[in-house]
Amino acid sequence: MTHWQPVSPALWQGRDDRAESPNALRLFQTITLSPTFSPEMYREKIALLGFACDEGVKRNQGRTGAAGAPDVLRKALANLASHDGHHRLVDLGNIVAQAPDLEGAQQALRNAVQRCQQENIRTFVLGGGHETAFAHGAGVLDVFPQAKVGIVNFDAHLDLRHAEQATSGTPFRQLAQLCDEQQREFHYACIGVSRAANTLALWDEAQRLGVTVVEDLYCAKAQAQAQLAQFVANLDVIYLTIDLDVLPVWEMPGVSAPAALGVPLATLLSLIEPLCRSGKLQAVDMVEFNPRFDDDGRAARVAARLGWQIAHWWH
Repeated sequence: MTHWQPVSPALWQGRDDRAESPNALRLFQTITLSPTFSPEMYREKIALLGFACDEGVKRNQGRTGAAGAPDVLRKALANLASHDGHHRLVDLGNIVAQAPDLEGAQQALRNAVQRCQQENIRTFVLGGGHETAFAHGAGVLDVFPQAKVGIVNFDAHLDLRHAEQATSGTPFRQLAQLCDEQQREFHYACIGVSRAANTLALWDEAQRLGVTVVEDLYCAKAQAQAQLAQFVANLDVIYLTIDLDVLPVWEMPGVSAPAALGVPLATLLSLIEPLCRSGKLQAVDMVEFNPRFDDDGRAARVAARLGWQIAHWWH
């Protein structure tokens, strides 16, 4: 398995409350740590995979540092209480990008996702920049060739850029091209988009591709829930990708491009919950967390709570 590294058990540490009660458990006590990349041993689990990659953000002229995110997020998750659903988590380690080989790292993650999904293991990837999404989404599309796969992206940006090479701003354009190659429809919804952060050219591209778009201004309104429900109604499989820069800067300062407005965490969770409970959710990632800009650990705690909630709701 190229680019793969096991996770250090030292990341999964926390408070031991078992003297109080046998079920006073935290994630570090219920997660399974795999010393090898062996998905076949963990069928029907949720695989936690890190994608330690900065190259896409670097190519997109963003603030680098997201390569350090997976392990920082593990530490933030470790001491949270373990409830229903969390026992299914198995940590299958990190795919580590070696600059400047973004494409090689993406192929390694795509292969890892394929192997997990083929073994009926859902994948929860901790990025890395949003270049994570091309690799993760491609792996899902590969494994479900006959299914109607929908991509739901919570993001301030459409990430449909034209570029000479792959970046953190191109993943959904790349996935649209892959759908063309696989002779299938491209189903993409982008929720939380900032009109101020996307050029008219990107809006034109979204319209050309038939993207379902909900702007940040309208995410708290009932119509956002209705649009999202309509989008997922006829899908067989959902791939959920969350760019943490969809959150407001006061909740999520530690990203490459902080959002001046954004979608608050409570609103975001209200939109995500139905996806988790739909029975169609097969893959999730959280991307763009940048520990370099999180001096007090606040952003890591926000991201960890989001990940914790998804795993708890994921049916």
